[in-house]
Amino acid sequence: MATSSDEMNTKLSWRRFEDGDNQWDSFTDKIFNEDTSHKCPTYVHKTPPCQGSCPSGEDIRGWLAIVRGQEHGPEGVEWQEYAFQRSTDANPFPSMMGRVCPAPCQDGCNRNEVEDYVGINSVEQFIGDTALEKGYKFVAGASTGKKVAVIGGGPAGMAAAYQLRRKGHAVTIYESLSDLGGMMRFGIPNYRIPRDKLSAEIQRILDMGDIEVHLNTRVGKDVSVEEIDKNHDAVLWAIGCWTGRGLPLEGWDDAPNCVSGVAFLKAFNEGRMKVTADKVVCVGGGDTSIDVVSVARRLGNIQSSNPAERPELVINDGFVSHDAAVTAASMGSEVTLTSLFPKEQMTAAEHEVHDALHEGVTILDGVMPVGLEIGEDGRATGLRVADCKMEDGRPVPVEGTERLIEADLVVSAIGQGGDTDGLEEMANDRNLFDADKFYQMPSRPGHFVAGDIVRPHLLTTAIGQASIAVDSIHDFLDNGKIDLARRPKVDVHHFDLEDKLVEAGLSPEHFSIDERGDLRGTSSGNWAIHNYEDRSFAEIIPHDELFLGHFAYHERNKRREEVPSADEVLGHFMERLICLDEAQAQDEAKRCMSCGMCFECDNCVIYCPQDAVFRVKKDEATTGRYVDTDYAKCVGCHICADVCPTGYIDMALGDH
Repeated sequence: MATSSDEMNTKLSWRRFEDGDNQWDSFTDKIFNEDTSHKCPTYVHKTPPCQGSCPSGEDIRGWLAIVRGQEHGPEGVEWQEYAFQRSTDANPFPSMMGRVCPAPCQDGCNRNEVEDYVGINSVEQFIGDTALEKGYKFVAGASTGKKVAVIGGGPAGMAAAYQLRRKGHAVTIYESLSDLGGMMRFGIPNYRIPRDKLSAEIQRILDMGDIEVHLNTRVGKDVSVEEIDKNHDAVLWAIGCWTGRGLPLEGWDDAPNCVSGVAFLKAFNEGRMKVTADKVVCVGGGDTSIDVVSVARRLGNIQSSNPAERPELVINDGFVSHDAAVTAASMGSEVTLTSLFPKEQMTAAEHEVHDALHEGVTILDGVMPVGLEIGEDGRATGLRVADCKMEDGRPVPVEGTERLIEADLVVSAIGQGGDTDGLEEMANDRNLFDADKFYQMPSRPGHFVAGDIVRPHLLTTAIGQASIAVDSIHDFLDNGKIDLARRPKVDVHHFDLEDKLVEAGLSPEHFSIDERGDLRGTSSGNWAIHNYEDRSFAEIIPHDELFLGHFAYHERNKRREEVPSADEVLGHFMERLICLDEAQAQDEAKRCMSCGMCFECDNCVIYCPQDAVFRVKKDEATTGRYVDTDYAKCVGCHICADVCPTGYIDMALGDH
């Protein structure tokens, strides 16, 4: 049969067979032997790679299924709220994470094998912004009478407070800064994280009740650790990392205009730094360095001989502020970012690097700092750099490539450390806090830790650690010790078919062997979930277990971005990422291939030659329980598994 014109003009994305293939693979190991079925289909739930690579452990496939209209919530709960509930099971900040998470989930997305990843971040932003618009709330658990101190009100601390309240524990938050939010408020600029939405997501946690907040209160100075211990049943340390690493160059510590990236951003986000220097050089390559150079381009500089207006005074003092009037006279700054690695290997998100270049930042990649030029007044006047090559994991300058970059302000964004002043006895030799696999401090029972103070990483990593730490705290408060059972190999929030059946009013009947006798081998008893295996705690499903030929080309719904040009960037602080509308979010969610979970395509029903695979009755069906198999008819031909797009059908029965 000839291919139609429409098909010829369709942008195809994947083929099952390559040019030159002319023989079928051997099916001997897959089909029945004589008249005995060797392998029959079992419906096997596995974790998709998006969830497996999510540092906060979100049930991404689950909330995408809700947005697309596949999974429905309880009666009376609109799908937007149901998606919000599912997404916040692991992470209480969908609006924020949808904007700033670097999205390792998208890097791992199996849809990359078809044409392009699913825009997970964009759908999460839609869920979060919609929840704020509609005023959805969190619900606290029944009170346990226990009280937990949370030291630090950043992403780890606030996520922990949220999870603790869900379990019914009261919380006291001690925050050394003037407001809650940590790095989300004081480390990331406002055009990436709108402050009104951040405040709203934080307030939603506080509205759960039984959360006491102490701002401008530093544990170890204003309040002793002993007092915290005395007044609480457990303690979670989530103090973050607020000290930046300086460059290992002679003169760095003495030059006032050599500052850290975290100090630079903190001064800007507190509203104190209104302008920066004429020539700014930042050393880094990660997200912090990109934020530094992008902010510097937006702030610009003023031509002034007044030392009080120099940005380093504002950055280093902590109390000095620029007069807002100086912004009226600001002019564009010359901003340079240097990185040891090529642009494509920088740890910053690819689109952030692209945006910085578009905004007029000069990026010198493959170079290393080798020295400072110091003027007679003790200030740095330039940074000497050289091309470099990596030897045994360390940069080595290339001879003859050294040159000078003139600078009025040099910023180091090469790493962060903890500020443990007053807590020295708790810190390790890296100025961080030690934690075991349950996020308990090894030498302090009842003291737990999460976030950057364990190891500086992503906001989502801090949130994921907080969730695990709260599980451990809950065990500790329940019986005075942590359940030493191993946590799952794939330690994320999973879809649970049994919970779904309970939610749908289809929970299995109570089983008692004394009442029913030995019923091994039955496939009909309504006291069990038959023909189903949950491997989500142990296995991540790869793309080669899917039938990718099912998926036609479907272009990604991209968010609109407000990225100013180099000529427009000065004073441009409008929000960068524009949220998808409802239709776009639903269409993007439909691109999800539901890896490891049935999405009700009917392929197995249509293609089964024995009519052995059938749809479950509507009043007995729910997500993950859409089809079943009549083993009296099944001959083990494996066609159902072969045409299952999601890899949910495994020819496993009889194989173990």
